[in-house]
Amino acid sequence: MAALYEGYTLCRVVPGQNRGEPAVLGVAEGRETDQVVVTDPGRTVTVYKVSDQKPVGSWTVRQGQALTCPAVCNRQTGEYVVVSDHKVIRVWKDDDLNFDRVFKATVSAEVERVHPVPGSEPLVLFRRGAVRHLDALLAAPQQAVEDVLSEGEAIRWSTSAVDGTQCVLMFITEKGGDHLLYLQRSRPNVLHKYKIECAESGACPVSFTATLQGGNLHFVCLYSDGCVFRSLVSVPAAAAEGVSALPRTLLLRLPVSGGALVSAALLFLDDAHLAVVGAPHPGLGSSQGKDFLCVWNINFQTLQTAKELTGGAYGQLWCYSGRLYVVHGASLSVLPYACECSSLAAALGKLKQSSPGDARRPAPILSWNALLHGEASEPHRPGKGLETRKSKQARKSHAAVAVTADQVLERVKNASEAGVEEEVQLFLSSASVLEQQLSAGQIAAQLVSRCQTEPSFYPQRTLVQLVQTQCLCHSVCPDLLLLALDKQDYFLSQLCLQHFPDIPEAITCACLKAFLSVLDTDLEPVSVDLGSVSFLDAPGLRSRRLQNGFSPAELEEGGCDVLTEPPGEATGPAVNSLDLPCPVGLKKAALLNEILQTAHSENFLLPHLKDLAAHQVLLFLRYLQFLYLKCSRDLDSQLPGVRAPTVSQIMDWVCLLLDSHFTVLVMVPEAKGLLNSLHKFVQSQVQFFSELGKIHSSLQEINKIKQSEETALYSIEVIKLF
Repeated sequence: MAALYEGYTLCRVVPGQNRGEPAVLGVAEGRETDQVVVTDPGRTVTVYKVSDQKPVGSWTVRQGQALTCPAVCNRQTGEYVVVSDHKVIRVWKDDDLNFDRVFKATVSAEVERVHPVPGSEPLVLFRRGAVRHLDALLAAPQQAVEDVLSEGEAIRWSTSAVDGTQCVLMFITEKGGDHLLYLQRSRPNVLHKYKIECAESGACPVSFTATLQGGNLHFVCLYSDGCVFRSLVSVPAAAAEGVSALPRTLLLRLPVSGGALVSAALLFLDDAHLAVVGAPHPGLGSSQGKDFLCVWNINFQTLQTAKELTGGAYGQLWCYSGRLYVVHGASLSVLPYACECSSLAAALGKLKQSSPGDARRPAPILSWNALLHGEASEPHRPGKGLETRKSKQARKSHAAVAVTADQVLERVKNASEAGVEEEVQLFLSSASVLEQQLSAGQIAAQLVSRCQTEPSFYPQRTLVQLVQTQCLCHSVCPDLLLLALDKQDYFLSQLCLQHFPDIPEAITCACLKAFLSVLDTDLEPVSVDLGSVSFLDAPGLRSRRLQNGFSPAELEEGGCDVLTEPPGEATGPAVNSLDLPCPVGLKKAALLNEILQTAHSENFLLPHLKDLAAHQVLLFLRYLQFLYLKCSRDLDSQLPGVRAPTVSQIMDWVCLLLDSHFTVLVMVPEAKGLLNSLHKFVQSQVQFFSELGKIHSSLQEINKIKQSEETALYSIEVIKLF
């Protein structure tokens, strides 16, 4: 999955006379991850701090001179490199103010492009196809440069890619409508050529992108008819004579407006997502005449997200540090993005973090014999002991009256709640694990559908029994959890949160909102699993324990003596006291603990958290603070109890709530004390770790000391650290 976030304008640009002319000569990574180097088609190079949307440096060549290739940054040395008038290479740093006095070298041949290489010197690509390392070229600027390309052959696109220690420079050339792909390895110097096939419809290549992974080149080409082809070739270890054919497969077929794509570009975001700019939105048709930035999942050929570009696109797109840079209209815009793993397992939801006290039933182990021969070889059930005489008789009696899944599905359509429970229980007791996995979802969906059409019908015990088989998930029966919330069945809701690994973030937030809204008095008659809150009434928990020389009382007296209310106005215990009472009831705490352990993606959860009311956010934050202080009693990061949340999960949710509601919390008077308490507590933790850092060198010296070979029962040794 992928998402595009709210964009912003980095700088204004001067559009060209037509869509084919570049509005920006290039955008490259800066010295820091939050900086980019922008080169305009005229005479100026500007370094921007992206988060501030402000320039931090700008350099301009004299009147009559022109920049002829984009500036790049050599991160090894912190220097910038640009080429003016095709042959003059300029190298400078941030503190160089006069652009005329920076280092300049005139080379013997025209330069096409300078490509930065992580961990190495930049590569200089000449117009006639030769490649040199920048340091070797500047050592002898007038050295002879060979012609690699034939007469009339011109470079149309180039890039560099690094995989481990291997660096490959790639460039596309055109001559008479024919396109060639050159792969150039610098160390050792190996050149290989591939012929790019023409499209059957006569369409021409418009844009290219490539990545290097595991020694293989992933090359993608976009044609003017909207077809996207991918080629996979291994990087050659030795030079080869002649031109090799470039195998290709059709990857995507994009919509085309006006008969052909003119100004379009594409980029790899990761191994599963492709960003395309300048193509119409597939859902709006080709008659709209609008340009979009689209993110496609190339594994499933699906559109993940899209954003309309006002003013039209120029076919220019760059990607650095989780941000897309795109030129449209008279602006260079920045669009942050996020890509999730595109496997089917991720589409169903991340697996929950396992906890030491997780006592759920292990998943059944299926065998091929069971799949091929059915009951002839039943899958092994973990934990199943030897059958006794009585259990064999019971199994035979159940088999005598066994029902099939189709029979159950037909009978539950009109049966009463008691009849439904009897039918389902009979089926589950006689069915194999494989049959349960195949049929439990169909039975649950049938029951949920009937509950929605008949409000008086609700077989709660049967639904609980189906969930406890662990053969259900949210994708199989997506309305089950919503039905439980609608019926205020908090026990079934808790079971679904425990057993479903694929609950969407919107449903998770709906459960959280329902749990925070219910009154503790309303939960008193409700049966709830309290395994995750057993630490709240552990008899020895209130005694101050000393572990490894650490006492919680010392932390309370030293770095965490915060006062969240003015003197004289405190009406209860200190907010950061380790004896802080739980702000919610025992059963509500158990429900909230299930939310904390639900699988989620932060990028997709944040928008839904904004639907919570301010008083709900405050209550949840107070409970999270209470849990964190409970964890501070010991050096363990896991609260006692079955399925109790970890410190990492607690802090993740604190950050999520603050990120989604910080503006609201700042404006709410009731939140002032809580925010101040959290702030002071974080300060105390920073101070604590700072003190630990001061003794780091001492601990290193102790670690270096050779252990005494004496094995006496008692000895005294003087250790001199300094």
